[in-house]
Amino acid sequence: MKHLTFILLLLVLASCKNTSNPESVAQNSFNNTSKQRVELSENVLKYVKHNSKTLALTNATIIDGNGNPIKKDQTLIISDGYIQSVGENTEIDIPKNATTIDLSGKIIIPGIVGVHNHLHIPRFPFVGEVASKLYLASGVTTIQTCGSASPQKEIELAEKIERGQVIGPDIITSGPYFTGPGGNPNMIIPRDEKHIRDTIQYWVNKGVRWFKVYRNTRPNDLKIIIDEAHKQNAKVTGHLCSITFEEATNSGIDGIEHGLNSTSDFRGNKTFGKCDGSREYIDIIIISSREVKQLHQLMIDKDVFLTSTLAIFESSIPHRAFADERTLNAMSPFLVTQYQESKERYGSLDSKDSLRENRLKRIMAFEHQFFKMGGTLTAGVDAGRHILPGFGDQRNFELLKEAGFTTEEALKIMTSNGAKVLSNTEIGSIEKGKKADFMIIDGNVENHIRKIELVFKDGYGYDPQLILKDVKGQFGVE
Repeated sequence: MKHLTFILLLLVLASCKNTSNPESVAQNSFNNTSKQRVELSENVLKYVKHNSKTLALTNATIIDGNGNPIKKDQTLIISDGYIQSVGENTEIDIPKNATTIDLSGKIIIPGIVGVHNHLHIPRFPFVGEVASKLYLASGVTTIQTCGSASPQKEIELAEKIERGQVIGPDIITSGPYFTGPGGNPNMIIPRDEKHIRDTIQYWVNKGVRWFKVYRNTRPNDLKIIIDEAHKQNAKVTGHLCSITFEEATNSGIDGIEHGLNSTSDFRGNKTFGKCDGSREYIDIIIISSREVKQLHQLMIDKDVFLTSTLAIFESSIPHRAFADERTLNAMSPFLVTQYQESKERYGSLDSKDSLRENRLKRIMAFEHQFFKMGGTLTAGVDAGRHILPGFGDQRNFELLKEAGFTTEEALKIMTSNGAKVLSNTEIGSIEKGKKADFMIIDGNVENHIRKIELVFKDGYGYDPQLILKDVKGQFGVE
């Protein structure tokens, strides 16, 4: 009996030893993973070109999304929707049951993680069914909707995508916007503290983890919103005006949208708690000045991220405000007419609007400085006008390059930085153990970001052209 007890004790100690190393446990659990990618419905599978459980992508060029230098001659092994291994061709063993695809001359980049990616546009409170297709076809595999006009519909669409019933990116849903007196009447204008807390608790119970405050929000309301959201393990971001970046940062906000264009800290004659004051600052303030750098440093010290939305601002500059052929093909006749009418109002696309052009450059410089100082810069499309879901995310990449970011930096902003603010360690980069969410581009990223060959999400390889063919003329149907 004593001998048996001793043997049992040894077995227990051995078990404890095997589980005392977290890395060992994680590695073992990954190698014998119980994670299974969702089974797709026939309605979704019709867009899928590659459906193998185990896939080997060889001879690829990879930009990992973490800001590291580009790597060539790489092999990527995918199984059950996750990256099992990645490295030099000569270092990776290809499983016997793998389907092999030669990617010579092609490049892999992570799926875009958009954190200002609405499922509504002006006049249309919900365009989710078509927008979700446009996002995925454009290489956007995860979105945070950053304020919702139809929260319940967002939740329902997100659940359908998660179950594999409809096509689209993973959707991190938002609650309704909060604003203040004089703000948009379709948003939540808090009556009192209980109204704020009850609203947040209601939507958190439905699965929402993000809330957005809008331009007229009162400072004390913001503090209550942040307090209740954080109690509920949710986050708060804002399109600010009545509240300055400094005030919001010190109140504990998680993120701020749009950069210099909504930085009311520098407005002349601004009233505390009011969306007023002059905007001369946007044309005259020195971006490298001590006051701007102090603001950036405060945000960095408080771990407040900043979201870039360059494409939507560019769309208001006459000589830049143009829609390409694929955009016109996707838009409804109503939106095409709207676009043509606005183009006529702008006049010739050759005419220059130096004021707004200079503002774009200054917005770019503001974001570039924040990033270089160590700030977490993210990006999102903020769709509207002729800037469509997904297409605008791709344009953001081109504009970040124009702003002076390297290709690796721009992709980090649009992928792993987005994953960081979403607290999702499974997405945003090409690494072992991450979800197989990425895109394949034929040629270099700089010149071919709009020409994606394949988009992988959960290890399924989607054909973007099939998706885009299906949405022709559908975006913004009345």
